[in-house]
Amino acid sequence: MLLDGKVIILMGSKSDLEFSRKIGTYLERFGIEYELRVASAHKTPEKVLEILMENENKHVVYITVAGRSNALSGMVDANTSKPVIACPPYSDKFAGADVFSSLRVPSGIGSVVTIEPEGAAIAAAKILALWNKQLEEQIKAYQL
Repeated sequence: MLLDGKVIILMGSKSDLEFSRKIGTYLERFGIEYELRVASAHKTPEKVLEILMENENKHVVYITVAGRSNALSGMVDANTSKPVIACPPYSDKFAGADVFSSLRVPSGIGSVVTIEPEGAAIAAAKILALWNKQLEEQIKAYQL
């Protein structure tokens, strides 16, 4: 399916790759083009901003994947007008408290949060489906 838009899965580190590939698997089911990129809000903020600038005039949805302290989602959301979906990998360390860094964000930040790869892919697909009736029908069929 040819879509006017794609998803950029932005990982905080290479250790998020396996989790991010799961998101990609769900996006593939809908025929959605995606890119996997690595850039850390903590360690390589310039690279994060560079990726955002590269895609400023494109139809993209960002899915951010960052474990531990998730500054990536807030940074991306604060520097783009594109939709941002935070999908932090769950960790048993600290009883899963890492997720709070995705939920408690500064004012003016509008990223949404889901902790399941499938949920992140569906949310991104629904955003892209706003302009694509065929994708909308695919999502409806998938969710039956």
